[in-house]
Amino acid sequence: MAHEANKLGGKSVYLFSKRVLDIIISSLALLLMLPLFIVMLIVYRFGKNKGPLFYKQERVGKNGKKFYIYKFRSMIVGADEKLKCDKQLYKLYVENSYKLPAEMDPRITRLGRLLRKSSIDELPQFINIFKGEMTLIGPRPIITEELKEYGDQVKKFLSVTPGAMGYWQASGRSNIEYPERCKYELYYVDHASFLFDIKILFKNIVAIFKGDGAY
Repeated sequence: MAHEANKLGGKSVYLFSKRVLDIIISSLALLLMLPLFIVMLIVYRFGKNKGPLFYKQERVGKNGKKFYIYKFRSMIVGADEKLKCDKQLYKLYVENSYKLPAEMDPRITRLGRLLRKSSIDELPQFINIFKGEMTLIGPRPIITEELKEYGDQVKKFLSVTPGAMGYWQASGRSNIEYPERCKYELYYVDHASFLFDIKILFKNIVAIFKGDGAY
């Protein structure tokens, strides 16, 4: 009984501390990135890439709560509609673990390819982290259609706050497809801790610089 109480107490401290760190880190990151946001806003005002600064997509968060994830727009305006209207392309998208190889994706702009390769497109997710919809380290948030990939483990997967960096990403990112991806994400749910988070953080940083699995 005492062991269980200590375990729950340790988890509460871990989650509280993690949230405090998320607020501090995301606040500093957004402040430092303000010049980048201004430059990107100017870039998106002109040329063929003219349109919204952010790409927003509905994702499933903790306990099934829906939210919109933010990214710098790497696709043409109306990209989701274009994908769903092309049945053959959408079929390939689903079969390829809900993504398309960059060289086969007609939605991605030239600037977008660079943003994705460098993972710069992911930086606006610090907004989600600041709002508490995401955390720095955790399983990647998915779209509703992907929930079926987790079978009877959906509730377990959704029991934690999704993250900007996860064990799946640190282990290979887009090179690891379903159903193997589920094993990595669920492994994190079972083994989440400060030490594991730090390990994932450094592995993700290395993967970003190497460009592993980014497209």
